[in-house]
Amino acid sequence: MTKKPDGTWDKSQLPSRHVTEGPARAPHRSYYYAMGLGTREIAQPFVGVASCWNEAAPCNTALMRQANAVAKGVKAAGGTPREFCTITVTDGIAMGHEGMRSSLVSRDVIADSVELTMRGHGYDALVGVAGCDKSLPGMMMAMLRLNVPSVFLYGGSILPGRFQGRDITVMDVFEGVGAHAAGTMDAKTLCELEQHACPSDGACGGQFTANTMACVSEAIGLALPLSSALPAPYLDRDQYAVASGEAVMRLIEQNIRPRDICTRKAFENAAVVVAATGGSTNGALHLPAMAHECGIEFTLKDVAEIAARTPYIADLKPGGRYVAKDMGEAGGVPMLLRTLLDAGLLHGDCMTVTGRTLAENLADVVWRDDQDVIRPVSNPLSPTGGVVGLWGSLAPDGGIVKVAGLKHQVHRGPARVFDGEAACFEAVSNRDYKEGDVLVIRYEGPKGGPGMREMLSTTAAIYGQGVENIALITDGRFSGATRGLCIGHVGPEAAVGGPIALVKDGDIISIDATQGTIDLEVDPIELENRRRHWQPRGHDYNSGAIWKFAQLVGPAYLGATTHPGAAKETHVYADI
Repeated sequence: MTKKPDGTWDKSQLPSRHVTEGPARAPHRSYYYAMGLGTREIAQPFVGVASCWNEAAPCNTALMRQANAVAKGVKAAGGTPREFCTITVTDGIAMGHEGMRSSLVSRDVIADSVELTMRGHGYDALVGVAGCDKSLPGMMMAMLRLNVPSVFLYGGSILPGRFQGRDITVMDVFEGVGAHAAGTMDAKTLCELEQHACPSDGACGGQFTANTMACVSEAIGLALPLSSALPAPYLDRDQYAVASGEAVMRLIEQNIRPRDICTRKAFENAAVVVAATGGSTNGALHLPAMAHECGIEFTLKDVAEIAARTPYIADLKPGGRYVAKDMGEAGGVPMLLRTLLDAGLLHGDCMTVTGRTLAENLADVVWRDDQDVIRPVSNPLSPTGGVVGLWGSLAPDGGIVKVAGLKHQVHRGPARVFDGEAACFEAVSNRDYKEGDVLVIRYEGPKGGPGMREMLSTTAAIYGQGVENIALITDGRFSGATRGLCIGHVGPEAAVGGPIALVKDGDIISIDATQGTIDLEVDPIELENRRRHWQPRGHDYNSGAIWKFAQLVGPAYLGATTHPGAAKETHVYADI
């Protein structure tokens, strides 16, 4: 799709022709005139500028400013921006109560609402601005589903808090709750901690889910290089927003689409970066879901196999020492990608939103010896990635654990079973467990939860109590801020009769994250007997959005998706 010789745009193949061209569209154009557009703006490509702005949490409060800057970039490059907002459910606020059931569901609502806005109004391209956890994959899923020229922009991380002479994040506050329960932190100190942990706009500063997926956005080629580096409150971020608006206009002209960028090789690059940064286990949920939108099968096993051959080289919280601001100052994702590329761990020939390949984008990136956030591949923190997949009799479909910075990787002990997170959190808060136990939280999977809640409140409480000789497994999820031997995504989930549904108190469970195994040491005949007597459990979500999610959602190892995906497409929106 190119410009005409006179500099105007040929819209004959663009979706917006359906709302702007010809006598029959006079009523439609009257609305555009009402909003102050002229004939020139109406004749230009229409670019949706979607943001997840809201006042739910600091992750999202700087997004409107950046979306406005994106619109300026679109206008400067000869396009007509159309700004709109979609929802976000922010995990830090939703954590530890019923609100967390909305979190994963929101990923689909974000993707669906962006899709419907784009389809309904005939927009030609998309720039998506997102800040918190599920909003990043949700926005990228919409781009891949629509397959119009698209650029992703992360809203930026929060600045680190300072407390008692050290950098802190919200993770320290969650763990402070456990320390307070254990009697090792008084109420006054906890109050001071909570008041200092989060000093600005921006998403959680460690390599939790938001920053993991921000790194993914650059590695997979949907975001401009270095665009995730600067913290949210830095006004210099707006330059990346303007540049993103300009970049999407070039993509329209060159007809470079998200599925041209997000090939299987690009997903492999993204998985390398999740592993190399000790990223969130949620990366193994979101990458398969994003691939599903392209018609590519990319599963938990693919993520785990890549992690097993990828060195862990970014010294980031929660397993390491630094926060996202530090990584940005050390050279950001381009520095990380360059050292991985030079080691032969990335596919350099993948296309990106710059119109150049990954290798071409990195050609001028020079290694810096004056930083120690990102290690050379020759001197990694660990020779294998920061996340590990596990399979065995307890998890035939697999599970996942973050091992970055984790010393306790092998465990064998008796099960302590809880049907739901609340019961386990109560037991942990009361220290009603024994060291050596394997805490099992079930009926928290995508279908059975419903909603596949994260368990940060529980895991942080355990860590805050100073207990290391313990393991926790669930068919739900863990936050990117979780640390300890915590295995999530165990499948098949309890709600569909997976082995986790058959565990009883006292059963011996063995876990070996070094070998990737998780087994229930119960005689198969006994398990079969239990299976015959097992009955599905009900839940209280029998109408509304969470009910709909529970009816449609698939297994976690395939991304917990809710529709057939691009493999079943007979047309793609970009070609209407």
